[in-house]
Amino acid sequence: MKSRFATTLFDPDATLCPAVARHLDFVDYEAEVPVHTHRKGQLIITLYGAVICRAENDIWIVPPNCAVWIPGGIPHSANATWNAHLNYLFIEPGAAALPERCCTLAISPLIKELVGRLAIEDIGYPPDSHAARLTRVTLDELVSMPQQKLSLPVSSHPKIRAMADALVSHPEDRSTFNAWAKRLALSERSLARLMVRETGLTFGRWRQQLHLIIALQELASGISVQNVASKLGYESVNAFITMFRKTMGSTPAHYFAERKTSAR
Repeated sequence: MKSRFATTLFDPDATLCPAVARHLDFVDYEAEVPVHTHRKGQLIITLYGAVICRAENDIWIVPPNCAVWIPGGIPHSANATWNAHLNYLFIEPGAAALPERCCTLAISPLIKELVGRLAIEDIGYPPDSHAARLTRVTLDELVSMPQQKLSLPVSSHPKIRAMADALVSHPEDRSTFNAWAKRLALSERSLARLMVRETGLTFGRWRQQLHLIIALQELASGISVQNVASKLGYESVNAFITMFRKTMGSTPAHYFAERKTSAR
């Protein structure tokens, strides 16, 4: 029987240890984790499947062998694929020189193994213990991991938020920029300026990034390339694969094959 939410797993703020880890399989929990916050920063590492996090007016995708970093005190929520296997690393503020803003990070096999090892340790380990030494190595390695651009800026502006909510719910909507301007009662020039000011992206680039995030989540959950392309409103599978390759540097099949090889 599923537990209500993954947040019932344990309270990361119950310990002052520099970092504590826990493993989570979403087959045992509800897929959606409601908005919450804690003192410790949170690193969410995807071992299998994918998870989408919402924080700081951005949407963050975490495909396999990647992680999202959420500093302490920032409200956030998450939605995982049914097959998601995750490792959480909760880090005490000031324990590592990590970014002050949310970001996605590439995760090395070493860090993945270290966090997996820490996940079986008690959350109240002594400062001179083996777990404490593993923690120091983990945090030293973590600060050197490169950031990846796997986020979608959404903005709190009501018009941009309305458009974002509509396109997240119906990603197959191929309405033109002119049609969206009319729908939002704005001129094309005004909407273009608002998009860049609020998100830092043009409408076309923003929608492409949305499609990429949805595609990564769907593909990680086992949906076929053909079905993902159809869900996103692409006229052909080849058009979708071309978009994916231009953005991620490889086709969907190669992208996930590389991550499976890395996981082994």
